[in-house]
Amino acid sequence: MHSLSDLVADFAVLLANRHSHKGPDKEHPYGHQRFETGASLALGLLLLAVGIGMVWNAAVKLEQPSSIASVHMVALWVALGALVAKELLFRYMLRIAKSVKSSMLVANAWHARSDAASSLVVGLGIVGNLLGYPLLDPIAALIVGFMVGRMGWTFGWAALHDLMDRAADEQEVVAIRKTIEQTPGVVGVHDIKTRRMGDMIVADAHIVVHADITVEQGHDIAVEARRRVMLRHQVLNLMTHVDPADKPDLDHLATKT
Repeated sequence: MHSLSDLVADFAVLLANRHSHKGPDKEHPYGHQRFETGASLALGLLLLAVGIGMVWNAAVKLEQPSSIASVHMVALWVALGALVAKELLFRYMLRIAKSVKSSMLVANAWHARSDAASSLVVGLGIVGNLLGYPLLDPIAALIVGFMVGRMGWTFGWAALHDLMDRAADEQEVVAIRKTIEQTPGVVGVHDIKTRRMGDMIVADAHIVVHADITVEQGHDIAVEARRRVMLRHQVLNLMTHVDPADKPDLDHLATKT
């Protein structure tokens, strides 16, 4: 069942990858990158469902030990073969995921690692069964179920936060701020806000420029800051608001009640 969930997960990844690379359109002006986030949420829910199912099935067998069937040596070889194959797949997929910076592929890679871990535990349960301790089989399944369910909850919860416009990590925000500050003509920057858009970031920033320059010059500075940020970071778009230095505008005046 866990391997079958892998197959379904791979299909979801392929489908999401195809749609996430579509360009902006009238209904999706920022593009379709959140298809990847949706796929990560689906993968998390799938893992959670598989984990719950495995725990339930193991619990039933523990209540009815007589229903535990004896296994054969071939089951052990299958488990070991799956362990090796899934671990190799995990290492390869994680390396590719990091190189292309895809959170969806990272989630799918750890899905493969969870399958490798489950194969190891299942192998131990089969060994116990072969040695005359059949209860070790459902106990192993119970452990695997908890492992898979926990991983599903982790990925699903993270994807849900991204769909709720979770901000980029602090390190990335600091790097974006530094890039804006290094743009010629920028006196300062404040009110930087970010939100995840799949593996990309959408950002807003207030850029401070000298008050005695023309509107055209201020505009050019903002455009250059945006270009630099999008070139150096995983930023899909930077919305800028130009503020004059030492001249507070209505956006920053204290509200009086």
